[in-house]
Amino acid sequence: MSSAANLFDIKSASLDLLAIVLRSTDLPALQAAIQQRFNSHEPEPFVLDIEQLPAPDSDTLAPVCAMLQQHGLRIAAVRHRDAQYAALAHRLGLPFISGSGGGKSSAESVSAPAAAAPVAESSLPTPTMIIDRPVRAGQQIYAKGGDLVVLEMVSAGAELIADGSIHVYAPLRGRALAGARGNTAARIFVKSMEAELVSIAGVYRTIEQDLPQSIKGKPTQIYLEQERVVMIPLDK
Repeated sequence: MSSAANLFDIKSASLDLLAIVLRSTDLPALQAAIQQRFNSHEPEPFVLDIEQLPAPDSDTLAPVCAMLQQHGLRIAAVRHRDAQYAALAHRLGLPFISGSGGGKSSAESVSAPAAAAPVAESSLPTPTMIIDRPVRAGQQIYAKGGDLVVLEMVSAGAELIADGSIHVYAPLRGRALAGARGNTAARIFVKSMEAELVSIAGVYRTIEQDLPQSIKGKPTQIYLEQERVVMIPLDK
């Protein structure tokens, strides 16, 4: 086995996702290992398991997240058994999973309000993910199974992904992909439309030319109509 295999592992995770278990944040070595392992393949979103790192922090993890994204590896959440690392995940603009990295486990959970009485898991609605800080270039936010609400600016080079709809109450200058798992009823709502790319249920529209004045820098609604992405002003 090559030395690259010692830098990370691929394991089963909760939320029907695989996990990248980091053992190093040596960016050049890790990038070489990722290139060797994945080549041009683009898998499903991953959980980033940081439990085996000696002292994980945002300064070292942010470049790693950006590099993984460049290679098509979408980080859906950060995982560590110690809940104190939730703040670190939030600084990276990612949700946090508290639990062991040994695969799917009943001890593994995402923070949620305590219920008054036991409720079947299938009957629980998927909560809306709310991001209350800027989403910077190279960051990616993924709201699995539900809607995504962003309250601050989304910079060029950043990416928002949601299985439901996306709401951005600030300028959207990066990418927004709603209905990521095929929900054609999903929509994108933005306060200031300046996006690089938008997508509904896999139907993409890149913004290669100037936007129409009716929506450029203005509140905009984006939806799918007969397999075509439609963008209209919200205040018409």
